[in-house]
Formats: sequence, structure tokens, C-alpha cells
Amino acid sequence: MSLSMLNNSLRQSAPIMKTAARSFSVTAANGGVSINGDGGPSVLSANGPASVGCAYSDMIGNTKLIELTQFAKPVVEGVRVYAKAEFLNPGFSVKDRIIRHIFKNAEETGQLRPGGTVVAASSGNTGAATAMVAAMRGYRAVITTSGKCSSEKIDSIRAYGAVVLVCPDGVSESHPDHYMNVATRLAAENEDWFDVNQYDNLQNPEAHYNSLAPEIWEQTDGAVTHFIAAGSTGGTISGNARYLKEQNPDVKVILADPVGSIFTSYFNGQGMQGGKYLVEGVGKGSIPGAMDFSLIDDVMPVSDDNAFAMCHYLASQAGILAGGSSGLNAYAAIRLANQVTEPATIVTIMPDTGIKYLSKIYNPQWLEENGIVTGTPNFADGAGRPFEIEKTEQDGNKQQPEEEFVASQVFQNQMFGAGSPA
Repeated sequence: MSLSMLNNSLRQSAPIMKTAARSFSVTAANGGVSINGDGGPSVLSANGPASVGCAYSDMIGNTKLIELTQFAKPVVEGVRVYAKAEFLNPGFSVKDRIIRHIFKNAEETGQLRPGGTVVAASSGNTGAATAMVAAMRGYRAVITTSGKCSSEKIDSIRAYGAVVLVCPDGVSESHPDHYMNVATRLAAENEDWFDVNQYDNLQNPEAHYNSLAPEIWEQTDGAVTHFIAAGSTGGTISGNARYLKEQNPDVKVILADPVGSIFTSYFNGQGMQGGKYLVEGVGKGSIPGAMDFSLIDDVMPVSDDNAFAMCHYLASQAGILAGGSSGLNAYAAIRLANQVTEPATIVTIMPDTGIKYLSKIYNPQWLEENGIVTGTPNFADGAGRPFEIEKTEQDGNKQQPEEEFVASQVFQNQMFGAGSPA
């Protein structure tokens, strides 16, 4: 999209945004929805007072911890594994937390004014959170992303009314057409635009320090011994690490890192060696300003195969439809649980939901095209491949085609028992 087309799109959205920017309140005569310019709709009871409802933005945070201990095989007793269900935020990702915090600060400092334009470079979730909060608060939003971003995330950003610029995939982070550089350039060319700049904005880790980390500490009654999570901007791992280590210096912080990200080699003093990987929203090809490696105790590499295998494992065994980074984090937390030699309380986060990746992680054709194996996660080798599901019977005979197998065996066994109907 050219700059002139972009400006035209923004002009078309201006009347809507000006209306949204005005503070107003509408309450249906017999109950319904209360709307205000600060936080969006508040759901009310049929005849109850306004206080029973809340602004939609007030639902950000206070997510539950999900227990994953049942999937681990620790060598000692007293090991527990938990994952913060960040996909339960209103925008279905952990990024809602940082955007709420960054917007609030920008408004208070005058960087963001009513009816203004916000630009954000994002692999998808920050873009969706930016577009959502911009819609709530009456701003125009321009999101730059890459072709790696799933179609579901791109469509959701557009649904909030934002303009999406999909930049080339696979270009180096120093290339002018990289989505991060496009956002920086747009902000520089438009002085009244506010750049979220999540990669270098220290309000990113501050948001997690102020909200997510205290929740983890409180929900575990201060018993957390390990925090393990992947990083991209570095905000989540750094903000949580700083808070948790201030409460207890013995808390260990482990960075789960997709194989292909440079973080592992950088942490190990081997420069910035990277490559291609498929998990979205984690890992990086450069070191963001929001990342603080001084707070990280160790790094655990995780392959695409194990991350995606964990997604399918969680869906089929726990009914949790997890995004790729959620699968990666859950895998890393369970692998860590199998390695510790003392009682431990291990906490990770599930940054987003698998609903955002139905066209990719949960699409057999996409998995096959990208050579992904989704058998049982290989907890012995984080950088390795999962254990593939056998495709032949033990006697060497080929199985029936999948469709025939389902019809002739599974259906008959469920409906009529082990034998065929008479």
C-alpha cells in the first residue's frame, strides 16, 4: 500500500474515530449496554445499576493459572507446573497488558491526543491489541506486519478498523522494507503519529512488572521457583523476571527460544547466529531494547516441531487450543519439570489462542508443506523432532486409508462395540 493510499484510508476512517473519541454514555431503558469513551461497552443487568458492569478494557489481566503438572514426569516429588491463561484477555493475547499501559502513559504525557493516529510494528498480537484499544479510545491505528503473520490475526486487526500493511517476509531486520522499519519510517514522516515501538519501549516490560508478575506471585502464594517463557520484544521475560527476583532472588528465569532465533547463541556468547523458524511472535533476529539478558539464568531451545506437537497434544489431551508460542512455552515448562532435581513450582504463560492459527498450526496441509511432525512431544530433546505416530501396523501391513479406517473401525466400535453389527 502506497503512502497516498494509506492516507486515504485514514481519512475515510476519521469520521468514525472522531465519534468514538467523544466521551458519551448510552444506557438502554430496560438495561443493555453503557458506553464511554474511556473504556468501551459495559454490560449491565436488565434492571441493575451501572456499577454491576465494567468497561471491556477492565477485563484485561487477572487471568487464571492452568495446572499442567499432569503432563510432566518429574524425577522428584513436589514439582508443579502452571501456565497463565493470557489468551483469556479481551484481545485474546498477553499483549493487551502492554498496550493498555503504553496508551495510558502516552495520553498522560501528551504524546497521544484525542483522534490521533497510532502506528505499531507487530507479528500480530500487539497489532490486534493496538487496534482494539484504539477502537475503544477513539484513535486511528496503522499496523505493520510481515507475511509470516497468520491470516486470522491480520483479519482481526482489520476488523477493529485498523489499516494493515503487510510487509515482505524473510527480509533482514536491517532492510528498509522490514515491517519494524516501515513503522519507524511512518512515525518519522508523520510527526503527530504515536509509535508504540514495543521492541525498545521500556514501558513494555514495565507493564508486566506492574501487572502480570504480581499476579503470578500472588496466585502461587510466593511459591514460584522458576519462570520460563519465550521472548520476542523481551518485555514479558524481562518484566516478570525483575519483579519475581525482587521478591525472591532465588527464582530462576529461563528463556525458551525457538531454534533459529539468535537469542540462544547471543546468551551463550556465540554471537548472533540465527535461521528460519515458523513459530510466530517469539524469537528474534536482533536484540530489542526491552530485553534484559542480565535477568535470565538460562536458555532452552525448542524446535518448531516440538512447539506445534505440544499444541496438538494440549488440544487432544486437555482441550486447550493453544497458539504456537503457547505450545512452545508449555513444552519448555514441562521439559524443565522433568529435569529439576528438587521440589519446584514452575510457571509459564500461554500468550495467545490457537483460534489465531487454524490456517497454519491446525491445518494438516500447511503442516505437511512445511515438513512439520506433530506426534508426541520429545521432552528429551528440545531442539529435536517429536516421536512420529506409526503409520503401519506392527505386522508390517499398511493401515487402511484414513477415511475408510474411521468409517469401518472407529464408528463401528463406538456404536456397536468391538465387533461388527450382525
